[in-house]
Amino acid sequence: MYSSISSLLCIIFSAMAAYVMGRNKTKFNRFLYLFIIMGIALPLNYFTLIDVMKWTHLMNTQAGIIVLYMVTQIPFSIFILYGFIGGVPKELDEAGVIDGCGPIRLFFSVIFPMLQPAAVTVFILSFLNTWNEFLLPLYYLNSAQKWPMTLAVYNFFGQFQQSWNLVSADIILTILPVIIIYLLGQRFIIAGMTSGSVKG
Repeated sequence: MYSSISSLLCIIFSAMAAYVMGRNKTKFNRFLYLFIIMGIALPLNYFTLIDVMKWTHLMNTQAGIIVLYMVTQIPFSIFILYGFIGGVPKELDEAGVIDGCGPIRLFFSVIFPMLQPAAVTVFILSFLNTWNEFLLPLYYLNSAQKWPMTLAVYNFFGQFQQSWNLVSADIILTILPVIIIYLLGQRFIIAGMTSGSVKG
């Protein structure tokens, strides 16, 4: 649930942001793009983020961890989609406007279907990164009932007993979805990573 919902939201918001910044190449949008993709390299400040989560009442909530998963994947997602949108002809925008499309309908009916290779790439990479995330749920989910599978292994460790058979089963169940999704989507990852780099 965490990985799927956060990845879908990440695709929608990243694609809309990349489209606006890619089509309206003003100085402000260029600065905004560079500012956002700085998040790829800059580390999270977990202590400040705890205060923000408490202030927004998202601490120890499923909605809060989904939002955190989403925003941590947005910089890299915008980086991929921004380069891909540069290869989408602007004539499609003009044709959509002539046919009576508003901004929202233009994006979702004309532009977004053209972004399928990059969107699938973003979804797969975001899903894998979210699934493997360990620190965010550890810090921001205090209830074991809300932990994702990567943290569920702690439920089988106690002060006086460790259930290694259950630990091994949990690890296998945690690894299998990642392997399956990667094997099914590796061709989309390669296509999406390279499609935005060549124009013409």
